Amino acid sequence: MANSVTQEYMQIPAVTRAYTTACVLTTAAVQLELITPFQLYFNPDLILKKYQIWRLITNFLFFGPLGFSFLFNMIFLYRYCRMLEEGSFRGRTADFVYMFLFGGVLMTLFGLFANLFFLGQAFTIMLVYIWSRRNPYVRMNFFGLLNFQAPFLPWVLMGFSLLLGNSIVIDLLGIGVGHIYYFLEDVFPNQPGGRKLLTTPGIFRVLFDMPQEDPDYAPLPEDQSGISGQGVEDDGQGQNDEEN
Repeated sequence: MANSVTQEYMQIPAVTRAYTTACVLTTAAVQLELITPFQLYFNPDLILKKYQIWRLITNFLFFGPLGFSFLFNMIFLYRYCRMLEEGSFRGRTADFVYMFLFGGVLMTLFGLFANLFFLGQAFTIMLVYIWSRRNPYVRMNFFGLLNFQAPFLPWVLMGFSLLLGNSIVIDLLGIGVGHIYYFLEDVFPNQPGGRKLLTTPGIFRVLFDMPQEDPDYAPLPEDQSGISGQGVEDDGQGQNDEEN
């Protein structure tokens, strides 16, 4: 049982696994009173004057105490972060991490003016928005009450947040940042005279992307059998994963 849980956990894409784990561990630490939200929230004065740099990251990791709101946010964060990483960012981990960085920096800058303390929910809405725009024809069902196409999902979530009595500033921030990324990455480069403005730094590709095999590489004769055998094993494993 433990091995199967560990195996399932390790099959989660790396970035999704790291971010969701960090969010859950941060919330657990707060629940156990190892740390307090006052040590995590976004405070420009403490960052600049007291050099509490960790607040630039921890404000994206705390989604409030355990409860319905936390579970709701975790489900959406895990689901749409994973679908992005396994979908349009499949094999492009460096680009995915760069999207995280781009969104985080923009939200932090907006947070300076909006007096926001925790930006994790806005980050989740950004992921949902980007996924929804890249999958415009997917039909969605919200708690069995509403049927709509994917691009309306961020707005439905914002309406749901409003019904719960929450501020929609966070949702609007996530939608806004998500649209900026979507426009710069997917829309503007395809316009007449447009060009790609978001270029992933090479250091990101060195750190996060697996090195690609040279298509012109010719293995030595004595290595042929070993490579063929390895290929059969990989294919078999892939088929087993698909069946599982």
